[in-house]
Amino acid sequence: MRARYGVPLKVTAGIAAAGAAGLAYAAGFEARSFRLRRVTVPVLPQGMRPLRILQVSDIHMVGGQRKKRAWLQSLAGLRPDLVVNTGDNLSDTEGVPEVLDALGPLMDFPGVYVFGSNDYYGPRMRNPGRYLIEKTQGRHGLNGNAPVVGAVHNPWEGMRDAFDAAGWLNLTNTRGRLKLDGLELAFTGLDDPHIKRDRYAKVAGGPEADADFSMAVVHAPYLRVLESFTADRYPLILAGHTHGGQLCIPFYGALVTNCDLDTKRVKGLSTHEAQGQRAYLHVSAGCGTNRFTPVRFACPPEATLLTLTPKA
Repeated sequence: MRARYGVPLKVTAGIAAAGAAGLAYAAGFEARSFRLRRVTVPVLPQGMRPLRILQVSDIHMVGGQRKKRAWLQSLAGLRPDLVVNTGDNLSDTEGVPEVLDALGPLMDFPGVYVFGSNDYYGPRMRNPGRYLIEKTQGRHGLNGNAPVVGAVHNPWEGMRDAFDAAGWLNLTNTRGRLKLDGLELAFTGLDDPHIKRDRYAKVAGGPEADADFSMAVVHAPYLRVLESFTADRYPLILAGHTHGGQLCIPFYGALVTNCDLDTKRVKGLSTHEAQGQRAYLHVSAGCGTNRFTPVRFACPPEATLLTLTPKA
């Protein structure tokens, strides 16, 4: 007996079984298969000692994610010189205490942070296919779409206060400095471009001349932000937001970036050029997912240990 349109029932059953197995793998294994990537970036001035920067991003904490919390806590064993948190810590309106528990050991180290849209607003059920449609139409987040109506507001202020109390620098549309072993590090950050909270005019002007090293930090790597940072001669930009594509095709890669960045630079280290200047760009694939789409495929959750070294 055959199914309608001439497709054998055993083929239909096989496709369904393969789909179910893929979903089980993406949700039950890969989404919790946490990885640490190591990247070397030759970006420091000559004679400066190497710096080890741990970037965490897109945690999207949901209550009860014990394995994720334990893994994040374990990263303190790397003893980085600096922690950079590029936002989207939450995917649960009750998730702030668990975020602070997960990041508690890392908050013993110097750090800087920016927030993403999911820190401010609770998650919403969304058809994943809309990301593909919006890509073809050039619409991402509030950049081209109508403003969000009826959004749930997260209690992000408590998370901000805890980060600040630990000595982490809040880089929300501002600049800041940290002194590490006698080195003056300067940072310039923006609020989330995905929801049009970035205000580059407030921080424009480029690196600070009297700092040993300056870098830029933002949640979503929109091109307008990368253009501004690069034209202003920042040597390094750190971002997150993309989830590395989250659902990727093996041997091909990501289909979307959830912003206007091209898919070739959806995660990892690359470069950006603007107005005759060139910057290194590192985009973290992050270690979480939206609570309504708790799957990853061909894109394991991650944090990155970046070792900054002097230029050749």
